[in-house]
Amino acid sequence: MATADTPPSFEEGNEKATQLQAGGDDLHVEDHGADTELHRLLGTRHLTMIALGSSIGMGLWLGSGTSLTNGGPAGIFLGYVLAGSMIWSVSHSIGEMAVMYPLPSAFVQWTSKFVCPSAAFALGWAYWLSYCITIANELQGVVTVLSFWTDAVPTAAWLTIFWVVIIVVNVGVVTFFAEIEVICSSIKFGWIFVVIISCIVVSAGGAPGHGAIGFRYWNSEPFTNGFKGFLTVMPTCIFAMSGSENSGLVAAETGNPKKSVPRAVGSIWLRLSLFYLMGSLMVTICVSPEDPDLFGASGTNASPFVIAYRNADLAPLAHMMNAVIFISVVSTGSISGYGGSRTTMGLAHIGMAPKQFMHADKAGRPWYGLICTLLLGGGLSYLNVSNSGAEVFGWFSNLTSLFTLFGWGMICLSHIRFRYAWKVQGRSPEELPWRSWTWPYAAWWGLIWCIVLIIVEFYLAIWPLGEPSSAETFFANYVSVIAILIIYLGARAYYRGPWWQDVSKINLDSGRRFYVDHVDTESNPRKGITKYAHKAIGILTN
Repeated sequence: MATADTPPSFEEGNEKATQLQAGGDDLHVEDHGADTELHRLLGTRHLTMIALGSSIGMGLWLGSGTSLTNGGPAGIFLGYVLAGSMIWSVSHSIGEMAVMYPLPSAFVQWTSKFVCPSAAFALGWAYWLSYCITIANELQGVVTVLSFWTDAVPTAAWLTIFWVVIIVVNVGVVTFFAEIEVICSSIKFGWIFVVIISCIVVSAGGAPGHGAIGFRYWNSEPFTNGFKGFLTVMPTCIFAMSGSENSGLVAAETGNPKKSVPRAVGSIWLRLSLFYLMGSLMVTICVSPEDPDLFGASGTNASPFVIAYRNADLAPLAHMMNAVIFISVVSTGSISGYGGSRTTMGLAHIGMAPKQFMHADKAGRPWYGLICTLLLGGGLSYLNVSNSGAEVFGWFSNLTSLFTLFGWGMICLSHIRFRYAWKVQGRSPEELPWRSWTWPYAAWWGLIWCIVLIIVEFYLAIWPLGEPSSAETFFANYVSVIAILIIYLGARAYYRGPWWQDVSKINLDSGRRFYVDHVDTESNPRKGITKYAHKAIGILTN
């Protein structure tokens, strides 16, 4: 019989899985459990590359300009260090849970199971809206990027063209979407090495445009607006890393989550160190926080990376950098369409969205979720037609960063509650299919900082940097928290019941995936250079 936190389809499937597990080794012919109408067509390569580069978009390449202006060189770097430690912690919580419960909406269904249905309802719909907002923000980013080359094309035309591109990527089979993301992530991953090396050369005085810069901007003004400026950087840093949790969603369509998810989690340090930490450091040693052309300033609203090359008279690199940013923002918009459609599917599985959203076609595409997500996301992007790109970016990044903090916090809390339930019900950690070596410190670190930064953003909403306090500013910057509270309280009134799931009564085998050790759905013999390349990747991501 189905429980309150588990839909009938999951319950029936896992009763069968439990019977198979108890029936002897001769029945253990394949992995089973946590099955939906989605198809498990993706492999370790897809999940690792999506985890590595899919969330690298407008937040890093363009938003770093706003952060540099508001926080200064030290402010932006320390902001990414703190935000990076948080997503590193969250990723380890995702890893342990996604191997055990690889479900369509992942953390939404985990929250329903281990925290409470009301929190899951608020999280699911808030996150769905966040995905729609991200699509709009990335489309707005496309307009900003393309304005580097031409202003002749109307904003609405660019928005429409690339809205269609994002739709085309998402309406194909999941393997088509995944291959596009792998290609885009590979380009971003390869380009970051060019950025690091070339920016070091520029800063050392090796470019024709100017002499050595070094740490001049660090020495003159490390924090442009003091401690408050550093706090103002945090929403943009969180926004830049939002989407990193998408690997939890992709696990539901992966052939072998037990193999793929740990590899994706293991790659997180590469993304954090190369893209966010080294990327932000390169900006601070090449671009002045006072540059008027930075995104959000009074000039051309360009990426700080593009400005670094242009000021150094390296025009070819500036154009190539702009092209990579263009690819990045389209890629991030595409995966937001994917995430939004899977979130509504998971909500339907736990009875919190219309049942039509539960279904996918024969190719594994959840059409109802895709159509609603892509329509709303594309529609919101047209706010950019009558407002400046930086202004729209500010609205959307504040909304998304608060939704993201709520999501990350619930992931860590679900992980803590899951481990507590596992212990209360007398199960050993050795029984888990995969264990994070960071438990319990990382989960608590991530949860505490999410709470602290939600409070920080409340402070900034009341007393914003460089603006007088006003009700308009407060609601513009903090409306997402108010929305979450209203949705949560409404769900509480509807679902009633206890504030917490009773950990002693949670069915830990419902919705889980059972693994057969000798099955490897991705095992293909490798020869020659691919064999050694695979070993090198394994060393870096494990």
